[in-house]
Formats: sequence, C-alpha cells, structure tokens
Amino acid sequence: MSNCISIFLKKDNIILKIKEKATREEIIDELKKKLPELKRFYKEEKTPILVTGKILKVAEIDEIQSKIQKAINVKVEFDSPRSLGLHGIKKDFKREIASSETKFYKSSLRSGQRVEFEGSIVILGDVNDGAEVIAEDNIVVLGALRGMAHAGAKGNKEAIIAARIIDSSQIRIGTIIKERTREEIDEQAFSYAYVNDQDVIELE
Repeated sequence: MSNCISIFLKKDNIILKIKEKATREEIIDELKKKLPELKRFYKEEKTPILVTGKILKVAEIDEIQSKIQKAINVKVEFDSPRSLGLHGIKKDFKREIASSETKFYKSSLRSGQRVEFEGSIVILGDVNDGAEVIAEDNIVVLGALRGMAHAGAKGNKEAIIAARIIDSSQIRIGTIIKERTREEIDEQAFSYAYVNDQDVIELE
C-alpha cells in the first residue's frame, strides 16, 4: 500500500496518520521514505509528533517510535493506547461541556449495532462502520469512530463528539449534518467535532 502515511502540520504537533489497512511492513517501509521529509520540519524547535489513524500493537508502537527517534530527537506520542484509558483522547475542549446523565457501553460496536440514550454516551471501544450511536447530549468514543454518530439528537447544538480519531463519513450534531468523502477521511486527522458560530460542524 503506497502512501499509507500522511503528514499534517498542526499548531501544537506534527501528525502522522497511518491508513487503517496498512501492514507493519508497509508502515515501516513508508516511514523510511517519510523520515527525510520529517527532518526538514526540524531546526531548533522540537514540535512533538503524534501518530494516529491505525490502531497499533505495542510492538509496532515501539518500532515506529524507535525509528523516528533514531533519526530525529523529538517526543513521539501515539493515539493507540498501550492500555485502555481516557488518555487516548488528548483534545482540550474549547467550550464548557454541560454535564448530563451518562451511559457507558463497555465494548466496541459492530456493523449493524445501534446504541441510543437520553443523555451522553461513552463507548469503551471502537464504533465500526455500519454501527450507529445516538445521544441527546454528547458522544465520546475511546477508540476509533467509523460509524454514524448523532449527538444532540433532540436539537442540542451545544453537544460535542469526541473520539481517538473520527473516521466517519457522516456525523450529526442537533439538526446539522457533516458528510466527508473517503479521500477527505484519508487525508485529514480529527478527534473533536462541535457546532461553530455559523451553525456548521467544525472538526479539529
């Protein structure tokens, strides 16, 4: 798989997004090709690198981290947690999130599964393509969000959607819908969605 790693420059870090279906061999081969490009971003400042996209095994995390740090003296972080925990979501929310009754769903959602709740929902796993999560308030996914998420389902535009990575082709907040093509999903890495002042869903 060619071009299985994309590089994005953000304010606080440099993001390496790995395609979900890339094999370990493809990732390492592509990383070797990308390292010269990464080196050009560094002079005196050492902006940390965040690796996101594919859920990696611990051995893969160690190998990627080692190869980057041998070439560049920089801090490398991973969205793939070494153990399940809230540290998988690193986003500092821009707005104050209203508290509400919360339901915890303690596994990943497979295609065809649907979870609804009159409050906020926290998924302790992934939401796979073809699955649906619908909440009257906020939705937080500790893994990857690939299925459809509808936060603020009864019109609450203040609701948010957060995940380790948002790879959904469609998300909804209140009555507002955001659709993305496969190309857009592969080319951009986001973990947080909210409705801005122009009533448009913004992804960060």
